[in-house]
Amino acid sequence: MAQVKVALFMIDGFEETEAICTVDILRRADIDVTTVSLGKSKRLVGRSRVCVETDALFDDISESKYDMLIIPGGTIAYTEHEKLLDLVRRQDEQGLKLAAICAAPAVFGKSGILRNRRALIYPGMEHWLEGAIPGSGIVETDGNITTSKGPGTTVYFALRLVEQLLGKSTTDKVAEEFLAQKLIANDVK
Repeated sequence: MAQVKVALFMIDGFEETEAICTVDILRRADIDVTTVSLGKSKRLVGRSRVCVETDALFDDISESKYDMLIIPGGTIAYTEHEKLLDLVRRQDEQGLKLAAICAAPAVFGKSGILRNRRALIYPGMEHWLEGAIPGSGIVETDGNITTSKGPGTTVYFALRLVEQLLGKSTTDKVAEEFLAQKLIANDVK
């Protein structure tokens, strides 16, 4: 079986917890994660001034195929990146997986892919979820789209992505290694 490939996008002002923790958990599951800068440089600065260097620039990967695209939050600046919006639309048209947390589900709202789908976003930002049905809980999956509320929900979010990509047994193994078994056992749907 081919290794599962995902791309995780970052832009200056990204939420560090959501990006780094998600990458960590996915890589523990042996998922091939490519971190992608939406800026002019691979070097980015998060909302809490943590500097990171991504694996690639957007133009380096824009024609690549991924099993899932992931957008951590921290800023709505993602919604201004037209090439990301187009990529999200194409991924959705193909029925491939998409995930966003915190402010980042605004990208899905702006791209027009949330109509009649359940979705979550950081509290107070619901106006960005154009056409969506308000989700419940802390992580919501509707078809090929997974959304979550914010930094404190990141472990739930990342483990849900592992489950979608590799199944429950791999998720349980990663959760145990991460000392998060009780999170999975009590996952809020």
